[in-house]
Amino acid sequence: MAVLPIALIVAGPVTAAPAVTPVLVELFTSEGCSSCPPADAVLAHLASAQPVAGAEVIVLSEHVDYWNHLGWRDPFSAAQFSARQQDYAQRFALDGPYTPQMVVDGRAQMIGSNARAAADAVAAAARGGKGRVLLEPVPADGAMRLRIRIAALPAAEDGDVAEVLLAITEDGLRSSVARGENGGRELPHTGVVRALGIVGSAGADGFDATVDVPLAADWGPQHLRAVAFVQERRGRRVLAAGAVDLAAQKAGAPAGVPR
Repeated sequence: MAVLPIALIVAGPVTAAPAVTPVLVELFTSEGCSSCPPADAVLAHLASAQPVAGAEVIVLSEHVDYWNHLGWRDPFSAAQFSARQQDYAQRFALDGPYTPQMVVDGRAQMIGSNARAAADAVAAAARGGKGRVLLEPVPADGAMRLRIRIAALPAAEDGDVAEVLLAITEDGLRSSVARGENGGRELPHTGVVRALGIVGSAGADGFDATVDVPLAADWGPQHLRAVAFVQERRGRRVLAAGAVDLAAQKAGAPAGVPR
């Protein structure tokens, strides 16, 4: 997994308390998989309707690449997401990765189209303790930077490392699939991960860093979000998460979770 460049700054307090608990929902999917569009729809509903009381669902749609040899190359796929899913397969003692797979806070997994199981897992995750995340765009000449502050973080399991990750996601994407199991269909996507990397690790005193936000010319700037989360390297539990709409923010205005 790529390590994004960071510039450390002096830690400051994060005092706001979240009104709801952020819960990270990852979907491992592929445009080449005919079982995946219903799961994509479940993820989109979780993101737009926020149907679970007490939870703010933050979504990551991670397109795996192991379907690409079966007639259609998913334009959003990457080997990085297949490798991340393999880590989860080991964590959950599965025979191997599959699609569509949904993972909630790194603690529960289910078939991605099972909306009831997903909602139940989100509700359970929302009842657990989480750290606090504050995201703040930082002025930069011709670039985008983001200050990430994390506090009140639950302790990682003994011997584990609490890694801080940053994802850039894009909404509003659509593909006209010409071949493969979904040939002839137009598929909409929500929360597609465009970039994902480790930006550091958090300790008992939290985390405070300014990071460069990776952007590409072919991404739609009006649909981009930054998602920061803390995850155990081995145990895979998500200890904190937050998100901010990049297009809607003005530099210097704190945003994200908590609100």
